[in-house]
Amino acid sequence: METSRATVPVVKLAPVPEVEAKRRRRSVQERREIVEETLVPGASVARVARAHGVNANQVFYWRTLYRRGRLGGAAAGAALLPVTISEPAASEVPAATANSGCRIEPESGPDPERRMIAPGTIHIQLPKAQLRIEGTADASTVRAVLEMLRG
Repeated sequence: METSRATVPVVKLAPVPEVEAKRRRRSVQERREIVEETLVPGASVARVARAHGVNANQVFYWRTLYRRGRLGGAAAGAALLPVTISEPAASEVPAATANSGCRIEPESGPDPERRMIAPGTIHIQLPKAQLRIEGTADASTVRAVLEMLRG
């Protein structure tokens, strides 16, 4: 008696080489643009990150860099102002203060009001704050205070 055997084809599966996912390196300009999208009122960091194929935590880190000016963003736009140091002319100093060692600095405006500034005094007028340092100041302390005021 003849029996037929059904032959089953044998399929050998070759191992699939693992494809290494390449990380996309984004330029500073791309990072800045992504961060600026998240700064628009009502924008969601998660949605913006997903739209660009980036992890939201990475975008939060880029936002930190942006605020510090490391992505050419907010702080990078700040510029230093020119400073001129000069001695006041003898005609500008009232007789009462001529020998006191104090400097008089006029305020801007139609009728300049004079105010006395003691030697060794730093006075910085900002839009939302005033900083006045009298006497000798440690450079690292002044730097820390200015960094805090800058944000």
